[in-house]
Amino acid sequence: MRISESCAKCLYDRQREKTDNAEYLSEIKNLLDHRGEDDTSPYMVYQFNRVHEKYFGKSAEYKDVKKQYNDLVLEMEEDLRQEIERAADPLAKALVMARIGNYIDFGAMNHVDQKEFLGLFTDTAMRKDDLLTYASFKKACAQGKNFLLICDNCGEIVLDKLFLERLKKEYPHLLIKAMVRGKEVLNDATPEDAFYVELEKVAKIISNGNAIAGTIYEMLPEEAKEALDEADVILAKGQGNYESMSRRGRHIFYAFLCKCDLFIERFKVPRLTGVFVEE
Repeated sequence: MRISESCAKCLYDRQREKTDNAEYLSEIKNLLDHRGEDDTSPYMVYQFNRVHEKYFGKSAEYKDVKKQYNDLVLEMEEDLRQEIERAADPLAKALVMARIGNYIDFGAMNHVDQKEFLGLFTDTAMRKDDLLTYASFKKACAQGKNFLLICDNCGEIVLDKLFLERLKKEYPHLLIKAMVRGKEVLNDATPEDAFYVELEKVAKIISNGNAIAGTIYEMLPEEAKEALDEADVILAKGQGNYESMSRRGRHIFYAFLCKCDLFIERFKVPRLTGVFVEE
């Protein structure tokens, strides 16, 4: 997903909110002004972080925040599991809950509010706009063999685990893998976080090898490239994965909440609307 001028301005403004250091901001502006035609927002932020480290050292750590939200959703896990089991369509319910987890995003969100996050669980019905995609998704799962979930945030990965549990019950033939970030970036999930919430019980954990809040094929280690290439069904979570993976010629399902103006305008929906789309 190419970077529009409005998106470039937003990326720059977010850096300017962090500091008024003229040299740093000049380098950021230069990166944006000379961005490649295929560069995406996650890749630009990856570059920004490297410049930030040169001037100010490593970015703020999110270790405590990640644990906070992993623990919060782990406390909810059994109640949510029971709600899924009681549903008329448990897989649809689990998918919607996993998408709600995409709220916990300290990159796209100006402010992550725990009360607002919990409030989203008052409506876990699948949207009518999702139904055609959902039917196609189930058909792909029934016919496929290798399933790849590309994860996004901490906390969210607990809900991903519940979704994968249900997926495995309904499609026991699927070989399931889950790809997480290779290094610390914002509150995105890494292998350490995945094992903390016991995601390995439902999927083989693989790393994208980098501290990038997206998935760029050319930057992936061989294991991750093979997982993408071999997958019959790919479900990518979050705006960053959509931005970095869409329009690359792959058959991918995407699930996320629309959290910024670019996505709200693109999909013509209110803020925090859940989207499930197929490319």
